[in-house]
Amino acid sequence: MNFIPFDIKCYNQLFEKFQFLFEAELINEICESGMLRKFDQDETIIDIGDLITHMPLVISGSIKVMTQDSKGDELLLYYLEFGDTCAVTLNCCTRKKKSSIHAITESSTEVLFIPVEKMEEWMIKYTSWRNYVLDSYNERLNEMLSAIDNIVFNSMEERLRNYLKDKAWINKSKTLNISHADIALDLHSSRVVISRLMKKLEKEGLIRQTRNKIEVLT
Repeated sequence: MNFIPFDIKCYNQLFEKFQFLFEAELINEICESGMLRKFDQDETIIDIGDLITHMPLVISGSIKVMTQDSKGDELLLYYLEFGDTCAVTLNCCTRKKKSSIHAITESSTEVLFIPVEKMEEWMIKYTSWRNYVLDSYNERLNEMLSAIDNIVFNSMEERLRNYLKDKAWINKSKTLNISHADIALDLHSSRVVISRLMKKLEKEGLIRQTRNKIEVLT
């Protein structure tokens, strides 16, 4: 990875964003040990099979986290936004396991990578860091359980509605630049099924769509 070393400007930005979450001493250590990397939209951050040596902390932008079934098809698990980290990655870090998820940027994104040995050291040294890690585990677990419930108990139409609302929320825009094929991939469905349901939602006045662009109206 091509990392960007921290300078005083980066430190000031980090302190402004995280001063209510972490104490100043911890932020200083994050700046000393962490490395920042900027990603373009649709760029892979972590892939399945990667050896995880650093924990990612989202500084700006958003990330889509997916898993893969035995056939190689991917399924959306959850999104990461500012201040979030990935519970699966945390587990891989502590157990020195290879990644079981595919993380790809939803927009231009900045990620701070923290060495795994520092993550373990700070768990003992800083209560705020320990609480952050445990809360992150809990939040991601709840999101994965919600994703499973959505698959098991909701129809594809309900899943599609929830997906469009969540994506609009994550991107902070009701206009989504996405194709039916991309949606089908995220929802583990077919483009034909998604296209049919999208037409139905459009007739109901819930969305407006043009080529590779969807406007969520509710």
